[in-house]
Amino acid sequence: MQDEGDMKLGEPARTTGDGGTGVLEITPDTVVFTKEGGGETAANGVFAVVTMKDKAMTAVAADEPAPISGGGWKWMTADGEMLGWDSGNSTSVVMDKYNNADPVQPGSYQWRSQVFDLTPAQAKGGTLIYIDGEEKAHRWEMPSEDSGPNVAEVKKQLEF
Repeated sequence: MQDEGDMKLGEPARTTGDGGTGVLEITPDTVVFTKEGGGETAANGVFAVVTMKDKAMTAVAADEPAPISGGGWKWMTADGEMLGWDSGNSTSVVMDKYNNADPVQPGSYQWRSQVFDLTPAQAKGGTLIYIDGEEKAHRWEMPSEDSGPNVAEVKKQLEF
């Protein structure tokens, strides 16, 4: 398992939880590109929907840092532009199975998702970046087409 550098979709990273509490193993496993999802249309042209499995690795609950603290998820385009979780209409896309937001309890895991509203050019690959509770960046290279074991399920969840 890698803690730094560029990983590929499906590779786990050990991350520090919000406020330095606990350890989460985060594994982005599926990415789906769509113009519409959850009853919303991408303002910039394409939603990049990334699902991930967050697993608590210590005897204390752990959570992802809130974006207001500077942590959380970002999409870096091929030319280096950084886009936040709140791009375009991204915050309006919700999927039941991937909508968990509570701290992950010891010995358990949750499915979560992050949505980015991108232009068609920005959706042609990129890097998914996660800033953990110690402000350490974890990076995954993102493919430019639907990929991962849960593509069909994510597409079904996005139907409105």
